[in-house]
Amino acid sequence: MCLQIQLYYTAGNLNTLFKIKYTAKVSEKFDCVEPDDVECKIRENIPPGFCSNTDDFITLLEKEANFKPFGSLLHTYSVHSGDEGEDITYQIYKADMTCPGFQEYHKRLQTFLIWFIETASFIDVDDDRWDFFLIFEKYNKDGETLFATVGYMTVYNYYVYPDKTRPRVSQMLVLPPFQGEGHGAQLLEAVHRFYCTFPLVQDITAEDPSENYVKLRDFVLVKLCQSLPSFSPDQLCEGFSEAMATEAREKLKINKKHARRVYEILRLRATDMSDEEKARSYRLEVKRRLFGPYKKNQREMTKMMRCLRPEELASHISQMDTKLQHEELEKSYQELLGEYRRVIERLART
Repeated sequence: MCLQIQLYYTAGNLNTLFKIKYTAKVSEKFDCVEPDDVECKIRENIPPGFCSNTDDFITLLEKEANFKPFGSLLHTYSVHSGDEGEDITYQIYKADMTCPGFQEYHKRLQTFLIWFIETASFIDVDDDRWDFFLIFEKYNKDGETLFATVGYMTVYNYYVYPDKTRPRVSQMLVLPPFQGEGHGAQLLEAVHRFYCTFPLVQDITAEDPSENYVKLRDFVLVKLCQSLPSFSPDQLCEGFSEAMATEAREKLKINKKHARRVYEILRLRATDMSDEEKARSYRLEVKRRLFGPYKKNQREMTKMMRCLRPEELASHISQMDTKLQHEELEKSYQELLGEYRRVIERLART
C-alpha cells in the first residue's frame, strides 16, 4: 500500500492545498485492523479554507502578487546567494492581531510549528499581550515585487511590578529552505533592538530555550554588547562588574545572568590563552561562578548531616566527594569553553 500526502503552501499568503492519495486501504480482511484516519489528524491542524482541488490552488497562486507583509517594517538586510552570485533582500516586520487579515494568515503560519517542531503547540491569540515578528524574502518576478514567508517569532509581554514588562520569546521558527543563512540571528537582533526603544521594558527572556536557541542568543548578545564602553578590553580584564550588568540592562534589555555570560565570552576573546598566568586567571574566575551550585549543595549536605542517621548519611556521602566535584567542574568548564569559542569563531566570520 502506498500513502501519499500532498500539502502545499503559497509562498506569501500561505494559502494551502491538501490532498491525500493511497492505492489501498486496510479492510476487514486484514485481521480486523482499524485503519488510522490520517486525513482527519492532518485536518485538525489545518485551518478551514484550504484547497483540495489543484486548479483552485493555482488560481490562488496567481494572486500572490497582491500579498503584502503585515505590520510595520523594522529591518531590511541582504544575504549573498552563493549559487546565483547575487544578494537577496529580506525584511523583518512587527505585527499583532489588530493588523487586517493577520489573524487568518497566522492560523496558516503556525501550522509549520506542528510539522517541524516536536511538542509544539498553538498559542492563545485572543490575548493582546502577544507580539509577532516575521521575516519575508522580497524578490521580483516578471516585473512585480513579491514576498515569501521565511520565518517568525512570537513574544509574550509579561507584567513586571510595578509598571514594567518583560518580553519573553515563546516560539521561533525559520523554514527549512532558509535555515543556515543567518536569518535567526537577524530576527533576534531586530527584536532586541525593537524592545530597547521602550523605557518600561525590564529585560528580554526566553521560554524554555533550546540548546540551539542558547547558541543563537549568545552570538546575538555578544555582538550587541561588544561595542558598549563597559565591555571594552581594558574593562574586561578587571572582571565582571555592576557597570556591565547595568549598561547591558539599560541599553540592551539584557538581564544580569546573560550579561555575565557575554562578559565571559568577550573576555575569552580578549585573553591570550597561551599566556599561562592570563589563562589561569580566566579559568579561575569562570570556575568560581560554576562552583556556585556545588557550594550550595555542600551547605545543604552539612545541614543534613546534623539530622540524618548513619545509614541515611552513607547514601548521601558520595555527593560530597571533593575529587568528583573537581572532575565535574573541569568537565563543565571545558564544555563551556567550547561553546564560547564557537561564538567567537562565528563573530570573526561576520
